[in-house]
Amino acid sequence: MGVPGCIQSTLSGTILVEIEVQPGSTRQGIIGYNEWRGKLQVAVKADAEKGKANNAVCNVLSHQLGCKVEIVSGHSSRFKKIKVNELDVADIISRVDELIESK
Repeated sequence: MGVPGCIQSTLSGTILVEIEVQPGSTRQGIIGYNEWRGKLQVAVKADAEKGKANNAVCNVLSHQLGCKVEIVSGHSSRFKKIKVNELDVADIISRVDELIESK
């Protein structure tokens, strides 16, 4: 199914992306797509304590996607849903594919 499988559009038009976070990593950014879990893999250098990794996820994804993002569920889990503002599904897929291919 690939990257489109982790992106959903709600009836209200909100775009949600399912991600799997790897806190405490030596690298940062979108690092791939987990076929088994159907989630986008995001690595951050920040440790998972006191919301540091959550802030890092938002900052890294905002920078890489070029728009504002916010976590809507999974604040205390490695598996999160993020809300992407200002982009449509096709733009997100295109940008994520470019980021993954450049790795």
